[in-house]
Amino acid sequence: MNRISDRIPWRRWLKFNLVGAIGILVQLAALAILKGVAGVPYLVATALAVECAVVHNFVWHERFTWADRPSLDVSHAIQRFVRFSLTNGMLSILANLLIMRILAGQLRLNYLAANVISIAGCSVLNFLASDWLVFRGSPCSDSATQEKWQPDC
Repeated sequence: MNRISDRIPWRRWLKFNLVGAIGILVQLAALAILKGVAGVPYLVATALAVECAVVHNFVWHERFTWADRPSLDVSHAIQRFVRFSLTNGMLSILANLLIMRILAGQLRLNYLAANVISIAGCSVLNFLASDWLVFRGSPCSDSATQEKWQPDC
C-alpha cells in the first residue's frame, strides 16, 4: 500500500517544526524589539523580523533537520541559502506582510498575535519547499558512490 502517510518523513517534519518553533521566538523577539522598542513601523519590522528567523532557521535546518544531506562545500551552502531565502524567505515575508496587513492593519488584532497566525499559515509550504527545492538530494546508484549522498544525482 502506498499511502501518502507512508511517504511523509515524519521525523524530519518534527525536526523542521522544532527549529521553526525556535525561529518563531526569534521572529517575535525581533518584532517586539523593532516595533515595541525601536518604533519601527509594523510592516517594516515584520519583514526584518522574518529575515532574522530565516537566517536562524537555515543554519539549524542545514545542521539538524537535513544533517543527512550536508552541503558539499561553502559554495554549495551559499547556493542553498539563496534557494532557502528565495523559497522560504520570500514566501514567509510576502505571506506575513499580507496576513499582517489584514489582521493587524485592517482587523486591528494585536501585532504579535497576528504574527503567530501568519507564521502558522506558512509552515507546510515552507517544509515542502525546503525538502524538495533547498535540501534536495538522493543517494546515487553507481557503484563508486553507492549509499553516499550526492546532490541532484
